[in-house]
Formats: sequence, C-alpha cells, structure tokens
Amino acid sequence: MDIFIAPVRFYSNLLLQNLVIELSKRFSSQIQIIDLNINLDDFFSVDRRQYFSTQIIAEAIKLTDTFNGKVMLITDVDIFVPVLTFIFGEAQLNGKHSILSACRLHEEFYSGVSNESLLLERTIKEALHELGHNFGLRHCIDWDCVMHSSNGIEEVDIKGKTYCRNCISKVEGYKK
Repeated sequence: MDIFIAPVRFYSNLLLQNLVIELSKRFSSQIQIIDLNINLDDFFSVDRRQYFSTQIIAEAIKLTDTFNGKVMLITDVDIFVPVLTFIFGEAQLNGKHSILSACRLHEEFYSGVSNESLLLERTIKEALHELGHNFGLRHCIDWDCVMHSSNGIEEVDIKGKTYCRNCISKVEGYKK
C-alpha cells in the first residue's frame, strides 16, 4: 500500500521533498507525490477567512477513491472545521484520506521568525498524526506519542516525534 501526498496550494518544494524523505524512513510503503486538480476557492469561508477541510477531503475522495493506499493533501492555506477555531489537519478515521495544513506550523506565524528545521519537525509530527488516524488510531493520552491531540502549536512542539508502543502496533507498514 502506497502513501500519496498531494500538494494543493503548497509552495515549499524543499519541505515537500524533506517530508517524503522522512516518511520513507518511517514507512515501508512507497511515498508518491501526486497532482490533484482541486480548486480550494470552492471551500473558502468568507466569514472565517479559512478553508473548510472536510469539504476539501470530500473533493479529494472523488478524485482518488480508486487509489490503493493513503492519500494526504498538504496545503499552506489555513483550514477549519466548524466546531474549532482552526486545525492543523483532519483525517478519516480508519480511512484513506487526510489533509494537513502547514499554515500554522510555520514559526513566523507566531514570532515572525522563520525556522525551517522546526517547520519540518512540526510537519512530520502532524503528517504522522493524520496518517495515524487513517490507520485507525484515536488520540493518545501519552505526551510522548505523536497521536497526542494538539490544540495549539505549543502542544505540537511538546509531544513526541513518533508513535508510542501501544499505537505503533496498529500502524501498518511502520518501520519499528
């Protein structure tokens, strides 16, 4: 089973390449970059000035439902679900589609200072988190587990960089 990464309005080729390298180290699956023709403007909320992630995933499903593997969209736009102010990502629990936004993973969003290594670390954590949901994992209470819920960037930074022993046993193709 492959992992397909679809950049949609995502602008850092270097971050994308580094994410593929890092995911390749962690999964026995082949990591492939794919091009999806999704017009994100169709999912923009004028009131919130954000993009509705659930609707974006629904559009991705139409385009990739026959793909054999997990499909993760990655974007630089700010995403939301109606019950939350913002989200870093959303995934189908035990499904194959997810979306990850790097918008609020950039350090300059908070401090105005760019930090590429911190951005990569945060992106890897959140990619593993969303893929974990695709593999059926729920949020974990272990702060050292990448499946710990993150309601803010501080929680992304605090949580671990990989799955805990309990969660890792449920992730298909993860190199232990």
